[in-house]
Amino acid sequence: MEHSGPDTFLLAFAAALLGAKLAGEIVERLGQPAVLGELLAGVVLGPSVLGWVPLSEGILLLAEIGVILLLFEVGIETDAGELLRVGGPALAVALAGMVLPFAGGFLVARALGEPARAAVFVGAALTATSIGITARVLSELRALETREGRIILGAAVVDDVLGLVVLAVVSQMGDGTSLDAGFAVRAGGLAIGFLALALVVGMPLGRWLIGLVGQAGVRGVLVAASVGFALLMSVAARKAGSAEIVGAFATGLVLARTNRRHDIDRALKPVVDVFAPLFFVVVGAQVDVRFLNPLTPSNRTVLLLALGLTAVGFVGKFAAGFVSGRGTRHAFVGAGMVPRGEVGLVFASVGRASGALSPGLFAAVVLAVFGTTFLAPPLLKRLVPVRPGGPPRDAVRVP
Repeated sequence: MEHSGPDTFLLAFAAALLGAKLAGEIVERLGQPAVLGELLAGVVLGPSVLGWVPLSEGILLLAEIGVILLLFEVGIETDAGELLRVGGPALAVALAGMVLPFAGGFLVARALGEPARAAVFVGAALTATSIGITARVLSELRALETREGRIILGAAVVDDVLGLVVLAVVSQMGDGTSLDAGFAVRAGGLAIGFLALALVVGMPLGRWLIGLVGQAGVRGVLVAASVGFALLMSVAARKAGSAEIVGAFATGLVLARTNRRHDIDRALKPVVDVFAPLFFVVVGAQVDVRFLNPLTPSNRTVLLLALGLTAVGFVGKFAAGFVSGRGTRHAFVGAGMVPRGEVGLVFASVGRASGALSPGLFAAVVLAVFGTTFLAPPLLKRLVPVRPGGPPRDAVRVP
C-alpha cells in the first residue's frame, strides 16, 4: 500500500475501523474482550503482514486522538471522590508495580550480559501500565465502578505520572549526560503539579463552559465544546511536561462534576466508538511478526529473551496487586496492571534511538511489551468480580 495521498489515508482509516469492529465482534463471540480483537486486527492489517494500515503520520495522529477521547470518557465515568478514597492502595500498587518489573527486567538483561545502561532501559520499559488498554477492558467488563476498578485506574494514573519521571531520567541517560536527582524531582513535580492544578482550575472553568454552551441551540455544541476542552487540556498537559492522556482524564473528572455529566457521556460514546479502536489497531500494527519465526537462529535468541522479559514483566505487575489492601480481589487488581502498550514502546524507542538498545534487544523488549498487552484482556475477563445484582461474568457484554 502506498504511504501517501488522501486515498491511501482514507483506505487505511476504513481498513482499521472495519477490521477492528469485525475482529472485536469475533473475539466477543468467543468470550473475550473486544480490545483483544482490535489488537489482533492491528497485527494482521499492519506493515509486517498485509500492510493495509501503514504507520503513517496521519494514522498515528488518529490513534492519539482515539486514546485521548478514551481517557476523557473514562474520566467522565469516574467518581473523583471514590477515586481519592482508594488513593492509598492505588499508590501502593503503583509503586510496587514499578519497582518489581524494573528490578526484574534489569536483572534479566544483566544476567544475559547486557551493559548496565541497556539494562536500565529494559527495566524502564517494563514499569508503566498502559492506562488506555486497562481502562478500555474495565469499561467493557463494567468494572470501572468496583473498588478493584478504581484502585487499578488510580494506580495506572500514578504509574503514568511516575513513568514520565522515569522516562525523563533514562532519556537524560541516553544522551550520555550524568544523572541529576534534581532533574528527576522537577520532572515529577511538573507532572503531579499539572494534574492537581488542572483539577483545581478546571472545576470552575468546566462549569462556566457547560453553562455557556447550555444557552446555545446549535446541534452537537455540547459534545463539540467538551471534546475541544479535552484536547486543549491534553495540549496543556504536554506543554507542562506531563502526558496528553493525563490532561484528558483530568478533563473528564472535571466535567463529571457538572450537571450535564450524563448528557456529555451519552453524546461522547459514538465518537469514542469510532476513534478509540484506531488506537488499539495501531498498537497491534507495531508488532513485527518477522521476529516470531523461531527457525531463524538470531530470532531464537530474541524470542527467549522476550519470553524472559514477558515473564518478569507479568509477575512484577501481577504481584503488585497483592498490596492493594483488605477487601480487594488482589488477582484482579494485579491483572489490571499487566498491560504495557504504548508506554513501553516509547521507552524502547528512546533506548533504540540513543543506541543503548541493540536491534535484537529492542525487538525483545517490544515483544515483551506486546506479550503483556495481549495477556491482560483475557485474564481480566476471567477474574472480573461480579457486582451485587449485576449480570453473571460470562454475560457481561457491551453492545
